[in-house]
Amino acid sequence: MELILSGLREAVDMLATGDNDIYQITLLTLQVCLLSTVISSVIGIPFGMLLRFRSFRGKNIILLISHAGMGLPPVVAGLWVTMLLWRSGPLGEWGWLFTPNAIVIAQVVVSLPIVVSLSYAAFGKIDDGTKRQLQALGPTNIQLITLYLKQAQFGLWAAVMAGLGRVLAEVGAAMMVGGNLQGQTRILTTSMVMEVSRGNFDVALALSFVLMLISIAVTLVLLRMQRKEVHL
Repeated sequence: MELILSGLREAVDMLATGDNDIYQITLLTLQVCLLSTVISSVIGIPFGMLLRFRSFRGKNIILLISHAGMGLPPVVAGLWVTMLLWRSGPLGEWGWLFTPNAIVIAQVVVSLPIVVSLSYAAFGKIDDGTKRQLQALGPTNIQLITLYLKQAQFGLWAAVMAGLGRVLAEVGAAMMVGGNLQGQTRILTTSMVMEVSRGNFDVALALSFVLMLISIAVTLVLLRMQRKEVHL
């Protein structure tokens, strides 16, 4: 209990005194996590809709990969991204390994299957009667897509929040592709692992409180946006 209180006091001190390192780490965490979540959502939601309403060759295989990818170990994703971005890899010329861009790519890899699968499930909850009613209105493709999005919005927001939760908690892939470089690629989760390895449990706990605060704050914002959409 004393250790937890010590970590809480340390977190308050870090935030109150304007610790440059903690603010830099927190800002980078927000940047890479929000960007990767946006990318996963922009790709995953339309893809989930495509899988739900269109039939094409290989659809079942893609669904299987997507569902299986929800449990993809982050270190596996980190290994794949590292191999792609390594100097001798296919994307080595980009020079993104051990940069925030590499962390974003790795986080998209681990969160995209979650967004795709949950989006597919959200669109699947639209019953056939509702679909026939919507189609009977004679909407254009854009109007039909908009109507489907509105019908499935509650589940889609859940998909986005699940994807965000995955990237906020991710550490293995970020450590592998980012290298945990101070002032460059160090984020809250990798910092916590480093502090624990050094035996600085109070600092690690302080960082965990900051991460939980961010998670709660972002989730509250998303929930507020969700309620606004529902009432429109």
